[in-house]
Amino acid sequence: MSGKFAKTFTAGAEHIDVMGHVNNAVWVQWIQDMATAHWDAVARPEDARDFVWLVVRHEIDYRGNISQGESVTGETWIEGDAHGAKSTRRVDFRNDAGKVIVSALTTWAMLHRETGRLARVRPEIIAPFRVEQGN
Repeated sequence: MSGKFAKTFTAGAEHIDVMGHVNNAVWVQWIQDMATAHWDAVARPEDARDFVWLVVRHEIDYRGNISQGESVTGETWIEGDAHGAKSTRRVDFRNDAGKVIVSALTTWAMLHRETGRLARVRPEIIAPFRVEQGN
């Protein structure tokens, strides 16, 4: 297991909504960016070649926000086993003070890149992304 994956995002003018903070749609994009970057960084070459992931569910808790010029560090990992073609991913975004301000539980489905059909997530595919619960 390779552990958690982190990436930093800085809010630009294009990310800000009428309330002066990062728009909810941007948080969803950053969640997807985190998952994609984690896959690109850790997946075995043959898995990256053969499979693609699509989100099927986002569950997001907003506990705070950031304004233009401020940064957050996103951290993502997978807890537990995959279920058929689906896997559940956690994503937390922390502000500069280290407080989790946005937390997401997302469900992704793995598909064969060539056929577009669902593919069972085998243990060797998910293993590099997993973190045991409580870590």
